[in-house]
Amino acid sequence: MTRPIMSVLLAVLGVAWSALACADLTLTDDRGRTVSLERPAVRIVTLAPHLAELAYAAGAGDRLVGVSARSDYPEEASRLPVVSDAGRMDFERIAALKPDLVLAWMSGNPSRQVEQLERRGIAVLATEARRLEDIARLLRLIGRAAGSRAQAEQAARRYEVEVHDLHARYSGLQSMRVFVELWHEPLITVSGAHLISDVVRLCGGVNVFESASTLTPTVSMESVLFARPQAVIMTSGAGTPAEQAARWQQFALLPAVQRGALYSLDPNLLERQGPRVVAAARSVCEALALARAARGRSG
Repeated sequence: MTRPIMSVLLAVLGVAWSALACADLTLTDDRGRTVSLERPAVRIVTLAPHLAELAYAAGAGDRLVGVSARSDYPEEASRLPVVSDAGRMDFERIAALKPDLVLAWMSGNPSRQVEQLERRGIAVLATEARRLEDIARLLRLIGRAAGSRAQAEQAARRYEVEVHDLHARYSGLQSMRVFVELWHEPLITVSGAHLISDVVRLCGGVNVFESASTLTPTVSMESVLFARPQAVIMTSGAGTPAEQAARWQQFALLPAVQRGALYSLDPNLLERQGPRVVAAARSVCEALALARAARGRSG
């Protein structure tokens, strides 16, 4: 092969590899928007605790330069500058960190603030996990964005195996009517579109408010009494598990109360859309197994 032909081939291959690299950095977020990066992100800001968890799990923890308040897992995240809290972003502090990518939470970060970041020329990847399989998808997406695809793929596969094992163990069991308490005053729960509702389904449960029109509806106690849940999952974190259960004891007509099927779970596991949700799912499945046993004993 002559040198001119070799040079042409190398040039063609270089263009092809360059095109592939660019394609690899053209991402689509959960708003359906295209996010293009010139190179893998090396300075990343996360705007929710679970996004920091996902970034670390995907092998991009060393690229984080800013996080949201209450980003406490892994411990390294708690030592990074805080740039947002209670739905409010510190735009100047974010800009000062010079991020080449911001990871945002669709239902947790106000869309107007996310758009303001984009108007400042900052690339934003906005995501939302509604189903358990979304966690693995987001791990892979962040791995692509940060150039840590191999570690992200390993984390995603480990997660998928754990979810599959739970499904194999608990699918097909007798269904349980479940009420999820996110907060007690006012009484806030989740709809069928929420990730927690998918956890309940995995464990053979039926969310009694799955048809609610909003993601985290406020409901009345009267409507809960009418729904007659056979188990209550509490994640408010307000008080000890015994104190949380005690608030339900006045509603003695509820099947869940009659059978003692009141279970308090760590909100940092169940409510965060990160890979640790599989540990929360395991706890939910075990709780509903206990509730089934109690229902069997009571007839």
